[in-house]
Amino acid sequence: MPKQYVIGIDIGTSGCKTLIIDGNGQVVARALEEYPLSTPQPGWSEQDPEHWWQAVKSTLKQSVGTFDHVADIKAIGLSGQMHGLVALDKDCRVLRPAILWNDQRTGPQCQEIHDLAGGVEGLLKLTNNRMLPGYTGGKIIWLRQNEPQLYEKLNIILNPKDYIRYRLTGEFATEVSDASGTGLFNVRQRQWSRELLDLLEIPMDWLPRCYESPEISGQLSGEVAADLGLPAGLAVAGGGGDSVIQTTGTGLVEPGILGTTIGTAGIVAMALDKCYDNPDGRLQVFCNNTPHRWHTMGVTLAAGGSLRWIRDMLGGAENEVARWLGEDVYELFSREAAAIEPGSDGLLFMPYLIGERCPYPDPNARGGFIGLTLRHDRRSILRSVLEGVIFSMRDVARLITDMGLPITQIRTSGGGALSDLWRQIHADVFNSEVITVSGSAEGGAYGAALVAGTGVGMWSSVEEAVQVVRAETHNMPIAENFEIYNKLFPIYRELYDALKVSFDKIADIYA
Repeated sequence: MPKQYVIGIDIGTSGCKTLIIDGNGQVVARALEEYPLSTPQPGWSEQDPEHWWQAVKSTLKQSVGTFDHVADIKAIGLSGQMHGLVALDKDCRVLRPAILWNDQRTGPQCQEIHDLAGGVEGLLKLTNNRMLPGYTGGKIIWLRQNEPQLYEKLNIILNPKDYIRYRLTGEFATEVSDASGTGLFNVRQRQWSRELLDLLEIPMDWLPRCYESPEISGQLSGEVAADLGLPAGLAVAGGGGDSVIQTTGTGLVEPGILGTTIGTAGIVAMALDKCYDNPDGRLQVFCNNTPHRWHTMGVTLAAGGSLRWIRDMLGGAENEVARWLGEDVYELFSREAAAIEPGSDGLLFMPYLIGERCPYPDPNARGGFIGLTLRHDRRSILRSVLEGVIFSMRDVARLITDMGLPITQIRTSGGGALSDLWRQIHADVFNSEVITVSGSAEGGAYGAALVAGTGVGMWSSVEEAVQVVRAETHNMPIAENFEIYNKLFPIYRELYDALKVSFDKIADIYA
């Protein structure tokens, strides 16, 4: 029997990754292409969807161009940054740049939505989630109030990966995990919340049909297939929002294993065997990529994004050295940070560089270094950033354990998981084994490929598909390091409450 292959595509915030995997889960081809992000005003974050499409085409052509078994590719799976608003008119033209997940402009609109629904408690009854500033629902109301001339032309609302689905297949569709992140979805019933849509006066027919993640949602059009060198009619599966499907790609389909992802954002997640109530709405409870399962998570907005900010601010010399040596600049950063003892001599970093989502849903939150002294140098700053990001993830994880869900193991993924130092800090802060698995560095593209393969019968279920995932690295906690971090963590947790009033005053000045 000939081998079968499947494609996974991830529309990330900084770039598009495309890969091809075989039935054993081995990556046989991959390509990556970056694209720009625009911040036209403080707290705003936008991208041109055409940049995504050009990157998808480029990475597909690169992947297929190095692959000898194109006829044996059976499906395409899609992953992408969640919550973004892609607004199309009746002629399917993009009306404006997409408003992204990390955009913070919609705080007032989210409050209006809560008020219309009867407060947080009322909204939780409809969707089991708050309407956070990054979610799609608030962006729709913002568009109505601030760009009415465009709102009048609005005909279809898509998330980023689903815009790519449209360009590949001509179909308007989404799936349950990405739909959960719009804030307009009844996750208990796995369908759009008609009651909330009616309250907000958002027409149901603006929203695409919703599938389960492994379901086939369309076929590759002949014109696109010819351009990309792929078989016409290739199945395109529902896929998944990146925050969910990244964890699926690391094998998180059962409760107990905590999944963490250090990408641009930081994700702390666990699979659920039922839809738990979300009493205060501080976590997100979404539909899983596995039918009849759910997913709880908290998302911090600037995890790997904090290190990238440091790279851009302080890494001029390292960037040049890395290019000269042919090394990763982040590995050079890790070597510098490793020279500093755990705790960074009392320097604490708050990674709230673009506001925060969890555990503090606050667009006014600001980043900062606390504890600076003349003893600290750039190495201390680098290490404190690594530690502060993991502190913020532990702050989220306590909300999951408070639901009565113990942590038996941590599986970490994303670009930050490539750093042995960052993984060790992770193990030491959580006092838990931390492992990476095959495909963990591939982000959402790997999970999208597994889900798509399930949809065309390469695997009988997502649970079977993730059996191809293998452990690759292990980091065990070091007791003396945990002791230090366990003393610092309560201090870290006090900082947000101590500074919130100041954050709000700064935001008022620079609104």
